Amino acid sequence: MSEDVERRIIKGLFTVPLKDIILVIVGLKGEAHGYEILKELEKLAIGLWKPSHSNLYTILNKMVEEGLLEPREEYRGKVRRVKYNLTPKGIEYLKTSNDLALRVLYTAANYHEALKKKLETLGERREMDREAIKEYLVLLRHIRDILDEEIKTIEAELS
Repeated sequence: MSEDVERRIIKGLFTVPLKDIILVIVGLKGEAHGYEILKELEKLAIGLWKPSHSNLYTILNKMVEEGLLEPREEYRGKVRRVKYNLTPKGIEYLKTSNDLALRVLYTAANYHEALKKKLETLGERREMDREAIKEYLVLLRHIRDILDEEIKTIEAELS
């Protein structure tokens, strides 16, 4: 598959839920300015895509208008930077979004596994390179750890 096609796929994965991803980035960092958010988005998209500066700032301004983010200006000499923090509404949105995202992720993982099995029965097994497999294993172990903790928390609440 060409890098151009991969870039379009990655862009599609990120442009739809961009608001949620920005909230996660700001939530994890505590506060972030536009360039920091842009670099994190580029990292998440494995370097294949990042939004333009104008698109990012349009989205950030809309999120401020919606009451999800609060801007704070700071100056370093004559350079003005705007750092963004989550508002209480942004925190509540992020909590709900995170819960829903986990449910969707679980469902998506089930679909991907079913698709993998279907492709295998059609003789269309695609080989992953060893490095990708190692990264996949790390991700799966991390997801398992998160799920184990969530199971313990829920079982404790039910007891």
